[in-house]
Amino acid sequence: MSSIRTAVVTGSSSGIGHAIAERLAAAGINIVLNGIEPVEQIEPMRREMSERHGVGVIYDPANLMKADGVRSLIAAAEAAFGKVDVLVNNAGIQFVSHIEDFPDEKWEAILSLNLSAAFYATKSVIAGMKARKWGRIINIASAHGLVASPFKSAYVSAKHGILGLTKTVALEAAEHGVTVNAICPGYVWTPMVEKQIPDTASSRGLTEEQVVRDVLLAAQPTKTFVTVEQLAELTAFLTTDAAASITGASLSVDGGWTAH
Repeated sequence: MSSIRTAVVTGSSSGIGHAIAERLAAAGINIVLNGIEPVEQIEPMRREMSERHGVGVIYDPANLMKADGVRSLIAAAEAAFGKVDVLVNNAGIQFVSHIEDFPDEKWEAILSLNLSAAFYATKSVIAGMKARKWGRIINIASAHGLVASPFKSAYVSAKHGILGLTKTVALEAAEHGVTVNAICPGYVWTPMVEKQIPDTASSRGLTEEQVVRDVLLAAQPTKTFVTVEQLAELTAFLTTDAAASITGASLSVDGGWTAH
């Protein structure tokens, strides 16, 4: 089995996940990219990442809304590289609505991708990590795993659930060289955040400019968006041996939001 470590990063074709995959590849870790785009669309990105960093990179468009899709992603990673040493559960979606109008199918989709997929992926890799006495599971949660905002019942519920999952698995794996942590970003400038601005404006009767200033960044004392690069650096640190005693933690990267 290769001594080079392998990371599965879900939702890594763009945004936070892509930045994390790039940073881990730069650290010499093989990468399993995942997203919903056709393989041919991602192929140039995959090839360029592999050539630039000198590591193995594959792409798997597994549908993480289904348990079998999650299991097939992990199986593909193990078939390509022999093992999964680092799991970054990042894939997620968002929907904004009053709860009385919240579509049932949106609730189910958000819980499936934002919470259940992390459970199934963790379940699929944890035995191997324990057997090898080393592993890193990093869940990209949210400030909304710690505090709530209106009109986001499914997202807030899922992210609170991710923190519970993080703590539970951290305790189960603590004596096996496996750490499990959650990163809780505030608002990060990503395609998902950009997309929710019109929905939030509509729900609250505001302009899009008001949403950015008075809603998104209102609780973020720095008044700046978190960057994907900052999240990638923290993720990379958590994969190092220097972070071996950090487990079960919810690490806020939110410009001071949850300090209120």
